[in-house]
Order: sequence, then C-alpha cells, then structure tokens
Amino acid sequence: MKRIINILTLLSLSAILALPVVSQAAEKKANNEIVMKMGSKVHLFHSSNIEAQKEIAVNDVLPVYRTNGKTHQETEVGAVKVLSFMGKHYFEAQIVKGEVKIGDIAKKADASLLVQPAK
Repeated sequence: MKRIINILTLLSLSAILALPVVSQAAEKKANNEIVMKMGSKVHLFHSSNIEAQKEIAVNDVLPVYRTNGKTHQETEVGAVKVLSFMGKHYFEAQIVKGEVKIGDIAKKADASLLVQPAK
C-alpha cells in the first residue's frame, strides 16, 4: 500500500512539473508568428463584393484590427494605406502605423479585408 502511494505521488509531481513546459512551448509558437512592420507592403483580400470595390479607393488609410481569440474583442493594432487595386480579390497596401500580423482585419465602413503578406 505504501509503495502505491509513493508511485501515485511521483506521478502527480511529474505531471505538475510538466505543465509549465507545455505552456512555454505554446507561448513560443505564438511569438513566432509573422509580424509585418511599418513600410512593409501587404495584400488586402476581399470577397470581390461590390461594396468593397466601391468603398475603398487608392490612398485611403484603413485601421487594422486584431481579434482576441478568447473574448472576440477587437483592438486596433495599426493602419494601412491602399496603394492599388490588384484584380478582383486584392488591394495592395503599405503599413503606415503599428505592427500587423497575418489574419488581422482592415476595415472601412461595411468592408472588411483580410491582411496577408505581399509576395
């Protein structure tokens, strides 16, 4: 009986000690996301709806928002300036403020555009 209690105690301690290692690995993965800084060119993807094409013009400066995964709250993280129209699904833009990550959303009125790195 004493041996079983010792084994369970050791297993419990090893599990408790392993938890910080797992959380640190998740934090490192989040820190390795691609961050684009001021001056970088990006592509703004839209679903080719007419509103996005009508509302957004060259030289418009659009705020960029990031959504918190847990609370779904949007926070402004930067701004982009629209440089040109690239076909029916993309605008080319340049980051003029903040640091932007892949998947952030640029918005103007009812139009929302997904930020992606320029190739």
